[in-house]
Amino acid sequence: MPEPAAAEPGESATAPLIMGVVNVTPDSFSDGGRWFDTDAAVAHALELDAAGADLLDVGGESTRPGAARVDPEEELRRVVPVIRELARRGLRVSVDTMRAATAAAAVAAGAEIINDVSAGLADAEMGRIAAATGATYVAMHWRGHSDRMDDLATYDDVARDVRDELARRVDELVAAGVSPDRLILDPGLGFSKRAEQNWELLANLDVLAELGYPLLVGASRKRFLGALLPEGAPVEDRDLPTAVISVLSARAGAWGVRVHDVAGTRVALDVARAWQSGRRGQHS
Repeated sequence: MPEPAAAEPGESATAPLIMGVVNVTPDSFSDGGRWFDTDAAVAHALELDAAGADLLDVGGESTRPGAARVDPEEELRRVVPVIRELARRGLRVSVDTMRAATAAAAVAAGAEIINDVSAGLADAEMGRIAAATGATYVAMHWRGHSDRMDDLATYDDVARDVRDELARRVDELVAAGVSPDRLILDPGLGFSKRAEQNWELLANLDVLAELGYPLLVGASRKRFLGALLPEGAPVEDRDLPTAVISVLSARAGAWGVRVHDVAGTRVALDVARAWQSGRRGQHS
C-alpha cells in the first residue's frame, strides 16, 4: 500500500488520504451487494489496497436514503470477520458504524478508526467507547436516520449551521473523553442535505476548517452527482465527478476522501500533485 500523505489527524495535508469503501451489505446504493460475502468483501478490499487506498472503510449497514436499520448482531457478523482478516494482513482499517458495540468489536478486531455517520447521536455510548479504545474517531454531521433524513434539510446558512452543529458534537465527544487530536470531522454530504446544499458545503470547506480539525469528504457516487449526468446513467458514471471533487477537496486542505473508485481517485490526485510540482519547478 502506498505511504499515506498524511497519516495522522492534525497534520497539514498536501494530499488527502484515500479511504476505500468496502460495503458488506446486500442493499448498498452503490454496488448492490456485490461484496456481501466475507470472502468477496476481503477480495474487494485487497483490490482497493492494490489500487492505492490508504485506508479501507468496512461497513455493514447501508445509510442510503430510506434504508432500514440492521440488527446489531447481523452488523457484527458482517464486519468483524472482514476487519480481522484485513488487519491480519497489515492493512489500515476503519469501521463504518453508528453502534458503540460494533465499534468496540471492530477495534478489538484491528480497526484503527471509527467512522460514525451520526457523530455519536445514534448511540449515547459511542463517545465513551471511542474514548476507551483510543481509536481515531470520524464525526459526521447528521440530523437523523435514513428513513427521515430528507425531511431535515432546512438551514439558514448550510456551511455555518453544519459548522456550529459539528462544534457542539465535538464538545460532547471531548466531554466523553475523546482526545481532540483523535477527532476528524465530516460535513455529511447527502445526509439531510439537498443537492444545492451539498455544493454550498463543498465550496465552503474553509468554514468547517475554522473548527481546527481535519476534514474527511465523502461525496462518492451520491445522488447530487447523478444530477450532472444523463438521466438513467449507471451509478459508476458518478466516479469521474467524484474524482474531480477529490482534487478540489485536496486543494481545500481535506485530510481524506472516502471513495468507491480508488484507482481513478489516485490518478486524479497524482495529476493534481504533478501539476503543483510543475508550478513549483517553474519558479525554483
